[in-house]
Amino acid sequence: MRAFREAVEAWDFDAVEALLAEDVVFTSPVVFKPYPGKAITAAILRGVARVFEDFRYVREIEGTDGENHALVFEARVGERTLTGCDFLHVNGDGLIDEFMVMVRPLSGAQALAEAMGAQFARIEEEARAGLA
Repeated sequence: MRAFREAVEAWDFDAVEALLAEDVVFTSPVVFKPYPGKAITAAILRGVARVFEDFRYVREIEGTDGENHALVFEARVGERTLTGCDFLHVNGDGLIDEFMVMVRPLSGAQALAEAMGAQFARIEEEARAGLA
């Protein structure tokens, strides 16, 4: 999804949020339960932006249906490098309604889990502010 990729690469998280459906469901690579809703998803993505260093997309794959997209990325969390993929599904309005992230290797996922855990109080606060 070109608009999403360009917004992320520009670090324009207002534009990223505008591309999310109200009922988007975010599935984390390190937490079992999914996070439903635009406010929490946008807050998580802002948190990830604070944690990732040297982030860059390296590949974009679009499904034949135009609804499914995969964006492969590389980043660093502290001293750990990781490769990941954002799997996106867009609804009939062209908004992202499913957002699943996978990362590897395990050491990178563990570093990400620790860094995001440290961010989570702020993420929850930002999500509540987004609902106001």
